[in-house]
Amino acid sequence: MSTANREPPRPAAGRAGTKKELPERFKDYRHVWVFIELERGQVHPVSFELLGEGRKLADKLGVELAGIVLGPPGETTHSAVAEAFAYGADLVYYVEAPLLADYRNEPFAKAMTDLVDTHKPEILLLGATTLGRDLAGSVATTLQTGLTADCTELDVDTDGSLAATRPTFGGSLLCTIYTLNYRPQMATVRPRVMPMPQRVDKPVGRVIRHQLSVVEDDIVTKILGFLPDSQSAKVNLAYADVVVAGGLGLGAAENLQLVKDLARAIGAEHGCSRPLVQKGWLSADRQIGQTGKTIRPKLYIAAGISGAIQHRVGVEGADLIVAINTDPNAPIFDFAHLGIVTDAIRFLPALTEAFTRRLSPHNRDKLAS
Repeated sequence: MSTANREPPRPAAGRAGTKKELPERFKDYRHVWVFIELERGQVHPVSFELLGEGRKLADKLGVELAGIVLGPPGETTHSAVAEAFAYGADLVYYVEAPLLADYRNEPFAKAMTDLVDTHKPEILLLGATTLGRDLAGSVATTLQTGLTADCTELDVDTDGSLAATRPTFGGSLLCTIYTLNYRPQMATVRPRVMPMPQRVDKPVGRVIRHQLSVVEDDIVTKILGFLPDSQSAKVNLAYADVVVAGGLGLGAAENLQLVKDLARAIGAEHGCSRPLVQKGWLSADRQIGQTGKTIRPKLYIAAGISGAIQHRVGVEGADLIVAINTDPNAPIFDFAHLGIVTDAIRFLPALTEAFTRRLSPHNRDKLAS
């Protein structure tokens, strides 16, 4: 039988059919970097969460973990350097310049890309905050490398590649993305997705300084003034110790008051699933899930929430999840620690009354201890 007209075999689909051929110019890229997000003197907690995750990746790869601090001269920037070491960094790359006093994309992106080109990290992690997302996109585009956004899990594959997992197809699936042939491998992670590592006091270690290579005249954007966020005085839902949330199972907007009453009784914050925000029952800053806030409370009570994957990725880091739903087959019972099959509209008032009788105002914080 003649084989002259046979088609050549097709490569296997997916990553199995993709051959990793790292170009020679990337073979000396090593170590894991974490951007320490410093804005107006405050380090965003996601930076410390990423240092904890970066520590695991660096240990698996047998490389160093570095913090990247970009900021103005002064005590707050020096303090950010010290905190990076306290949360696990082996060394810190440090760019200090007055132009970095307020975040602007141009000087920050220039500082970061210059650092990468000079010191060659294999992995670069940033928080998926407003600032971090803006900076990560610019840096990845300038370096012409891959960026996996809003990751829920990070790991190192058998060949040393970063395996970055994130929701896809509207949150209905989780996919793991690899940047096989480019460096650095970049990813952003939302606040509260990763646990906060333990802080350990230790001396400031190795600090490598780098000069910023731009001047004010090179920057198009100018800082005219600073107006604080009108919402900044409110409790940050993502960092609450106890959260009570409601979903479509509540049936009507007025029934959200039952969630608020329970939250008030136990000293908790209240939130909701995405459909309630879409209906206008609560504001977007109360939304929990993939497109809202990611939370890691010590106690999470979900009333009338089905628990689709979009919601699951925002709450599964909670220490204790209590689900209340009339549907015994609701997806939330697959990951809740305690499930109660009942009508939340009848159950919540009874639960609130029980807590109110048991807890006095001065000891409500016992739930979070």
